[in-house]
Amino acid sequence: MSVNIGKPAKPPKTADERLQDASDWWTTSIIDIQPGKIGVRGYPIQDLIGRIRFPDMVWLMLRGELPTAAQSALLEAAMVAAVDHGPHAPSIAISRMAVTCGLPLNGAMASAINALDDVHGGAGEQCMELFVDIDQSAGEDEATAEQIEAGIDRFIAANGKIIPGFGHRWHGVDPRAVRLLQLVREAQANGEVGGRFGRIAEGVERIMQARKGSPIPMNIDGATAVIYCELGFESPLGRGLFILSRSVGILAHAWEQTQQGGRIKGPMSPGIPYRYTGVEPRSLNGDGDTPAH
Repeated sequence: MSVNIGKPAKPPKTADERLQDASDWWTTSIIDIQPGKIGVRGYPIQDLIGRIRFPDMVWLMLRGELPTAAQSALLEAAMVAAVDHGPHAPSIAISRMAVTCGLPLNGAMASAINALDDVHGGAGEQCMELFVDIDQSAGEDEATAEQIEAGIDRFIAANGKIIPGFGHRWHGVDPRAVRLLQLVREAQANGEVGGRFGRIAEGVERIMQARKGSPIPMNIDGATAVIYCELGFESPLGRGLFILSRSVGILAHAWEQTQQGGRIKGPMSPGIPYRYTGVEPRSLNGDGDTPAH
């Protein structure tokens, strides 16, 4: 006969304890919903509607407090700048192809957003990581050229030679970046941001130009990375905010394609052939049904 000498069995939970377990399964500090009541970060939703702008709501949801007017304006500028970059952008092309294959808008948007990964969509987050790493290496002091260069080398060692946020395959100088950086400088002059990350980004740009021997200007990803860092967003949110912004362009293109019609449109028109690189035409030996052995 064996005797169980382990821990005594716990008494079964009461109905109230099981109910509490169920309530604790999901916890959130973002929203409180009760019958006839919706509270967002403590604010009744009816107090927010018509009184705050959409970027304010984005900030409130992500950060827990409302932004200042200057913070909201800078966030909005970054999000406006990244809305669209034409149907040659893979995510936009996917949204248009998807609706011609029969997907509704939600399916087209989901398909397109799923393409916004590390290569197409992740540059802003990666650039923020670079800037934050350099900033942390400098501590309380201003980042030196040596610290910026060391940060670039660490990034290259970990991720490869491409530095996200600089250079553009379409634009020699990205007009979106020029305007955003102007707004950052204005915000700095007004004491609304510190400008520390803007100076780091400019240092990266100078070092890359010296190494390359020609200018490699900041692009939209680099400029928005400066803004999101200056505003205190964590790096992963850089990608999330980009996706939130680009979703507007994705929706617009998907909707336009539904108005234009078309069925099963591929990435290029049928009149433009792809390039075949396989073997030359050949046939089976013998009777043509089975290969010779």
